[in-house]
Amino acid sequence: MNDIARFTLQNPTQHNAKSAAIEQSIPVFYCPKMVADAASFSPSAGKPALVVESWKALGVPIEFREPQPVSVEQFSLAHAPKFVADVLHGRRENGFGNRLPAVAATLPYTSGVMLSAAREALNNHQGAVAPCSGFHHAGYDFAGGFCTFNGLMVTVTVLLAEGLVSKVGILDCDQHWGNGTDDIIDRLHLQDQVVHYGPTREFGTPARAEAFLANIQQILDLFRDCDLVLYQAGADPHIDDPLGGWLTTEQLYQRDREVLMGLRLLGIPVAWNLAGGYQRDENDSIRPVLDIHDNTFLAFAEVYVDAASADSNLESPMASSVIRPLQGSVKSSCTISMHPCVRRSALTSLLTQAKTIHK
Repeated sequence: MNDIARFTLQNPTQHNAKSAAIEQSIPVFYCPKMVADAASFSPSAGKPALVVESWKALGVPIEFREPQPVSVEQFSLAHAPKFVADVLHGRRENGFGNRLPAVAATLPYTSGVMLSAAREALNNHQGAVAPCSGFHHAGYDFAGGFCTFNGLMVTVTVLLAEGLVSKVGILDCDQHWGNGTDDIIDRLHLQDQVVHYGPTREFGTPARAEAFLANIQQILDLFRDCDLVLYQAGADPHIDDPLGGWLTTEQLYQRDREVLMGLRLLGIPVAWNLAGGYQRDENDSIRPVLDIHDNTFLAFAEVYVDAASADSNLESPMASSVIRPLQGSVKSSCTISMHPCVRRSALTSLLTQAKTIHK
């Protein structure tokens, strides 16, 4: 298995050369209550804690926020009430194939993180981060594939019920198709309220990887009339993943940056999560997966920071510590029009210089 390289800052002097533009805090919803040992091949139940620690080491300012747990009533908007009760009370197996109380206790928080990030994205008009996974194989009344409750569809149904959205996009870039998501959309007749797309069926081979990247903007047009997009930034499409295999490290980073930048240019808020990833290194660590999630976070930071810097005041660099709607015109998908005195963020230039391993 080849090593996975992160797009890391090159040295301490570069790292400390922050401009005012990157003194913004990225909203990340996390709490220890969303973490458990699921006794499973999948690391997803315990992964959030490892991801958060990895992100802290990147040197990008983060504002950690406590998520609001999902209630039984909110779960039951997307799932059969009996299924919800049976899983939470250990009468039915979860998506990991067991009935561990520790896993059941995390479930309101894993979906709650997704819902909380979506609310924040709608509020700040740009985006927010939910370091969670394990959703899209869970259907209306079934669990499977390491997924117990479908936090994507829980989020959609809650926001629809509250009147905060009329249409939501789900861009699922996990390696595997969201059969559970489709099931809930069909069972609840939400075809007019939810746009669900995953690229693997159409593009999922190494020979089609570049075609996928070239078509991302066209894919995003599917979501043009959505109020919000939920983005599953899966690590398992990586070429070395035991359950994946069609995108390199560099291509995954390009995928994330193109998606996040494209949604920003369309003016559509995004809440994104981790989705799948199953690689391990020679020490049986999931460090290769964490490296991919680091890249996604850095891609989001680049887009987020540029949005903040475009809308900030030079004399008051800390005037805005939250994401605000982007102002000004856009010159291209990768170049943002800013105040003439504002240089492109230091983070962007550092990422451009970042060292990668080409596959």
